[in-house]
Amino acid sequence: MRRASCFLAIALLAICPTLQRNGGADEQTRQKLVRKGIEFLQTRGQDSAGAVSPRIGIGLTALAATAMMRNGVPASHPSVAKAIKLVAGAARDNGGIYPDESRLMMYETCVAMMCLHEANQSGEYDDVLRRAAGFVKGEQFTEAKGTNPADLEYGGAGYGGKSRPDLSNTAYLIDALNSLQSSEHDEAIEKALAFVSRCQNLESAYNTTEDAAKINDGGFYYNVTAGGNSAAGQTPDGGLRSYGSMTYAGFKSMLHAGLETDDPRVVAAKQWIEKHYTVTENPGMGDAGLYYYYQLFAKALSVAKIDSLTDDDGNQHDWRDELVNHLATLQAEDGSWTNSNGRWLESDPNLSTTFALLALSYCQK
Repeated sequence: MRRASCFLAIALLAICPTLQRNGGADEQTRQKLVRKGIEFLQTRGQDSAGAVSPRIGIGLTALAATAMMRNGVPASHPSVAKAIKLVAGAARDNGGIYPDESRLMMYETCVAMMCLHEANQSGEYDDVLRRAAGFVKGEQFTEAKGTNPADLEYGGAGYGGKSRPDLSNTAYLIDALNSLQSSEHDEAIEKALAFVSRCQNLESAYNTTEDAAKINDGGFYYNVTAGGNSAAGQTPDGGLRSYGSMTYAGFKSMLHAGLETDDPRVVAAKQWIEKHYTVTENPGMGDAGLYYYYQLFAKALSVAKIDSLTDDDGNQHDWRDELVNHLATLQAEDGSWTNSNGRWLESDPNLSTTFALLALSYCQK
């Protein structure tokens, strides 16, 4: 369906110049960026078996295949089909989808679920996805792992095993379960919402932690457990600073969990987003995690059905156009994107290009 829509848009642009004057040119720019980015992944990013940066596991291979499919490359295309085969081939008897000796079992299974869901046009991965859902729910910090609703860890997800929960992995868990669109997963997402709410700088009935009111700006940070952690650092009194990527992750997760737009948590998060709106940096982090920020930024605003935002100075922004145009300035001649700040592996062009392509997939109008 996406491929047909893409071809239709190109045909319309060819026969109707008015569309080009009224925003069509931006879609042409987006398609050009996507085409070059996909070509980079297919010709330089993937190895002969279809893996993308396999030294870091199957997660990036799954994300890259998802990015290509979301941008119109069919699952049957050789580059995508090989990647999907690798991902599906990592399914284990316990339901998890990860390679041997993985330290990222939860993360890899979640992104593999989203990849296989995207490819599951005829239901061939139904059983794999069902068992994977059971695995990630078993890894979630709930009663089954000895935690209860009063514990800060409750509802959260980490990288797997004994690793502590964090907002990034919990957001991936919610994304993965939400992609299955099955009511049987509502309870797990509801429990995850408890953890997400505790990672928000907002004192409320859903967040009564001792640090909740220290900043109280509605933004989100990485982790509330074990004294808390924010990549953006702390205030002198120990408040955990909010930053862009985690705020968009939290905002999106709350919407996926079924919160209405007038819920105080959602309202506060949107206010933070408007106040700190930008496509030139990851707010609070500069260029660290920039491309991870871009794909969260685009997905969250798409999920929220927001077409434009008004910033703190009253300026209105068409975020899709602004993100597409900015990504155009960052793409290299070979079609890749790379972050000069290597934190969180974004100096790997395969990772940054994959994140950029995922972001662009949500910029279709």
